[in-house]
Amino acid sequence: MGKSRKNRVRPNRADPIAKPVKPPSDPELAALREARILPVVKDLQSADIKSRTAAAGAIANIVQDTKCRKLLLREQIVPIVLTETLTDNSIDSRAAGWEILKVLVQEEESDFCVHLYRLDVLTAIEHAAKALNETLASTEPPFSKLTKAQQRIVWDMSNSLLVLLNSLALARDEILDAIVANQNVVRFLFRIVVTDAVPQEAFEETLSCLMTLSEDNLPLGQAITDDQETRCYDKLLELVTAGGPRSVFACGVLHNVFASLQWLDHSPGKDGACDAMLVPSLSKALEQPPPSSKDNGQADSWAQMMQAALEIVASIGTDLQTALEKGNRPVPGAAAKDQEWNGFEEAEKDDDAMDVDEGSGEDKDDEEDDEDDEEEEEEEEADEEEGDSDDEEFDEADLEKVTGMDSENDNEGDLDDLPTLRELINKAIPQLIRLTNIAVDDDNSIAIQGHAISALNNIAWTISCIDFSEGENTNIWKAWAPAGKKIWQRTISPILEADSADLQLATQVTSLAWAVARSLSGTTPLGKNEHRKFMSLYQVSKAQQQNAITPDENKEQQPQEDPFQGLGVKCIGVLGALARDPTPIDINREVGVFLMTLLGSAEEPGVAPADIIQALNEVFDIYGDEEYTCDAEVFWKDGFLNHLEELQPKLKAVAKGINKRNFEELRIKADEALVNLGRFVQYKKKHAPKVKEAKK
Repeated sequence: MGKSRKNRVRPNRADPIAKPVKPPSDPELAALREARILPVVKDLQSADIKSRTAAAGAIANIVQDTKCRKLLLREQIVPIVLTETLTDNSIDSRAAGWEILKVLVQEEESDFCVHLYRLDVLTAIEHAAKALNETLASTEPPFSKLTKAQQRIVWDMSNSLLVLLNSLALARDEILDAIVANQNVVRFLFRIVVTDAVPQEAFEETLSCLMTLSEDNLPLGQAITDDQETRCYDKLLELVTAGGPRSVFACGVLHNVFASLQWLDHSPGKDGACDAMLVPSLSKALEQPPPSSKDNGQADSWAQMMQAALEIVASIGTDLQTALEKGNRPVPGAAAKDQEWNGFEEAEKDDDAMDVDEGSGEDKDDEEDDEDDEEEEEEEEADEEEGDSDDEEFDEADLEKVTGMDSENDNEGDLDDLPTLRELINKAIPQLIRLTNIAVDDDNSIAIQGHAISALNNIAWTISCIDFSEGENTNIWKAWAPAGKKIWQRTISPILEADSADLQLATQVTSLAWAVARSLSGTTPLGKNEHRKFMSLYQVSKAQQQNAITPDENKEQQPQEDPFQGLGVKCIGVLGALARDPTPIDINREVGVFLMTLLGSAEEPGVAPADIIQALNEVFDIYGDEEYTCDAEVFWKDGFLNHLEELQPKLKAVAKGINKRNFEELRIKADEALVNLGRFVQYKKKHAPKVKEAKK
């Protein structure tokens, strides 16, 4: 019989703040602590107000130094500032305290913001924001009548609060929600927006903070448009046409507001408000040349404005898809970026029956895998029997569901109904193309080029989702086709020609090329042998992927990124789009052979399953219609059907080799591709040229 456990009284835990701090073991840090850190921390808690104020100012200066900052954090500087400095009678001390916290959130990681939030920093911010708001709104005396020193302290404290709020909001969603729910903080932000003579730094930080808070945030969007006290919304509208950085950041806030309130082209808000009214101002900002002076501050400010404008245009380009859907534009099955494949109805039924393991426990893995194999064999046998019995019912309608060729009837597109798209094509795209060709000679220009490509990419992917088949959306096509061709000729081709070794740039450009080629559907203005550059890029991506695999890599490890967003998949997507009818037969044949060769290597080491799946889907799209010239001239003449029949057991092995638990989406798409491959082969056999001749 075991001994009974005695009840033990747990002593009260010592106050962690009052716990003595051990000096660092490093002699240099220990000396720094004794000479600079301990004296100012002691003075910060002095009974003498002058000593406290001087110490707060000194800490605000030295906290930027990494060694001093770490030592100050060891000395519990944050609790001291929160509980003592921010409630000091001296406004100079309070201002220095906020400066200390501002620098800390700028220099530390985001988890420091979470730590601050848990220490209830938001309550301290609320009290300070309320007091500052009252000072700015006061008429006795008016803020403009305060001394310059008093105004400076107000703006210094405001700027510190704004940086803190922005950093806190970015750290965690629950913190952002708490900030938006705090009316005193929100009123403070609105007050700065409508206050005259706000310093540029504080004003831009305010708009930046509102941009962060307003993204996908309906409550704040409603608060901005409903506010009658400051009329913040009206002020933002004024700023849009004012030009300069303030105009750009105001556009960012309003874009988020319009998106959250669903003020779109077909459902505009007050006075027809939607993104269309923002694009001209953003495009004008993108025209601004860099400062001629060598002042790094001006150059950084210009670069910040440009990058913000580009990010907003990119977001508008993405959100445009919602506007198109609201306007009932025919959009193929799924989001273009995800490249989801609808498949046949039978395939969808099989997908519904798929059992994706959600259980845990490594001891059951082998048993579950064996059960999976048995289930798959039974499913395959059932599929074969079903395929034989349903062969007569298998027709063009089924194939259209696999190739995405089916379309719904709709009214022709009209750019007058899509003012945002009109403004993007007419005003934004020319500036974006220009910025993709700027001289890349420093970090700022590299970033601007990348953001410009991303903005074009987002617009092009949205356009590529519009159904242009059988005369659908003719007006949109007429407006987009020239712009899409210019993007190819003036952005994609020059970067391909430069043959840069920058794989990040190559990935960006390949994604853009894929979107443009999809949207132009066989009419891409392809330069000589440009399609071969994407074949070469694929080989580079394959080599890169092989080099990234270490001998001891754990195959059970979760994927680090979406396998369908890799450079290899994007190269395959571009080639598939370039090979679509009515592209020249020689290019179609070259791409077709490339895809068939890739599919033939499905079981070889280093070949990513996502690449195989994407290549197979491209084959479905390219050769899915027997009316296309390439069907007879390439698919049948080059014996592609035999290659696809030989692929079925290989693809089955590839699919079975993908762990369902760790790579769920990849496994689902592989299983779906396997089913679609079988049905595609059945369809092509049924509609072979000799069958047609027999009917004649």
